[in-house]
Amino acid sequence: MELLMKNIHMCRQAKHAETQITLDEDLNVPDVKPDVEMIIQSREHVVLEHTRAEAGRLFLDGYLEVGVLYMDDTKERQIHRLDTKLAFDESISMEGLEAGDNVRVRHETEDLSVALINSRKLAIRSLLRFEASVDEIYDMSAAVETQSPIELCERRRKLELMQLEVQNKDILRLKEEIQVPSNKPNIEEILWDNIQLRSCRISLRDGSLFAQGNLFLFVLYRAQDDAQTVQWMEQTLPFEGEIRCGGCAPELIPDIGVTLAQAELTAKEDNDGELRLFHIEGVLELEIRLYGTEEAEILEDVYSPEKDLELVASEEIYESLVMKNESKCKCGGKIRIQSAKPRILQICNSNGSIKVDNTRIVEEGIQIEGAIPVSILYISSDDAMPFAVLEGIVPFSHLARVPGIDADCRYTILTGMDQLSATMADSEEIEVKASVGLDVFVARPQKQQCIHEIHEKEYEPGRLEAVPGITGYIVQGGETLWDIAKQYYLTPAQIMEMNGLESETLKKGDRLILMKSVRAC
Repeated sequence: MELLMKNIHMCRQAKHAETQITLDEDLNVPDVKPDVEMIIQSREHVVLEHTRAEAGRLFLDGYLEVGVLYMDDTKERQIHRLDTKLAFDESISMEGLEAGDNVRVRHETEDLSVALINSRKLAIRSLLRFEASVDEIYDMSAAVETQSPIELCERRRKLELMQLEVQNKDILRLKEEIQVPSNKPNIEEILWDNIQLRSCRISLRDGSLFAQGNLFLFVLYRAQDDAQTVQWMEQTLPFEGEIRCGGCAPELIPDIGVTLAQAELTAKEDNDGELRLFHIEGVLELEIRLYGTEEAEILEDVYSPEKDLELVASEEIYESLVMKNESKCKCGGKIRIQSAKPRILQICNSNGSIKVDNTRIVEEGIQIEGAIPVSILYISSDDAMPFAVLEGIVPFSHLARVPGIDADCRYTILTGMDQLSATMADSEEIEVKASVGLDVFVARPQKQQCIHEIHEKEYEPGRLEAVPGITGYIVQGGETLWDIAKQYYLTPAQIMEMNGLESETLKKGDRLILMKSVRAC
């Protein structure tokens, strides 16, 4: 007997591990920089340079970029910038990992502390979390058709299948230039900058992905004027770009993570030879997974009254799509200055990141709890401390509605900052408003017995003879016409003909006459 098989391309997480890395280093102020009077603000960025998979271990090396904005101890109370790199070279124990495995690594800075030891030395402490996973590509195989000289009775089942069509990583390089407004002086030195990714959306095209979004830029610079004043500017920079992606099609279902992996700001001369241009180069990293869905009808059971069939089957796991949910969560709160902080004169910039603390499946969907740690740079009313920073937490809670979800479903949640704004409520309080984009991808793993081979042989002597010539049968709860026909070596069509049935639908208590067949099915 020949079987026509169907292969379904699937992806599952086969290996997973997490670790934390503590970095602890002192930073000496370079001789060309003045003494530190007060730390105003700090920031960090993780750069993962290399990953290497070996038997049972994953090796990571890279560095943590740390920037510090500080005020000196001179009479002018000038502000300056320090930059340093904290290298790391660590390994993660990962059971089952093999050399050559394609490992996906995600990282997050859980804590950064920059403290003043003395006017020439800073203490930097950071806690990094790394999460590593290996996805396994496999095929689910199932019989869909039979070819045999004997007549067969087949029961089929329709499956709603989701299969991985594209899995890839790629980058999109961004380059932008902005002009210093005509009412502002030339650039002497970039003191501080903040480049954030906002409202990034990916659309699918034939053979490519199309990315659209915004880069939000804040820059603080020292001007080329007699007083060396400190200037700042903010600007939203729209971008778009196309990434070639073999196998991509508009009808596929995307599960794409986008991060701003690199962003560098430099000052450039304009056509007149003056430093009045800010040049931005950025790199977006995309983790691409595209899924297709289809309905497939597979063989669930086969029998024949002529031959005894031995089915070779195995339990396979496939996935069906539950929902791709894109929603927004608006949140906000007020942050009040502490007694040690100077009063607010004007807000310069607000910066925040999204941290998801907890997710859980509930009856109506996925409950998502998290927070946005916010850092706000402002001009103070205190001449002795012209710049200060106010920090706070804006919590958020959101229900991503997913009808039909249950505890067996797997899901991924991708977050993005769509909007973040800070306005003065008064000189001691700032109101923060944010809009968080939440893209939820939900799939349900399902188990199915799939037939791989069918062997036919003669029935054992006396097995068919043992069946009564005529039987009165009362249908039990949950029984189908197929079950009864198989038990009595008949076909569903024969039972329908014997009993004048117009459909295969039975209900509990129905009475049937079953007459032994004297011919082949």
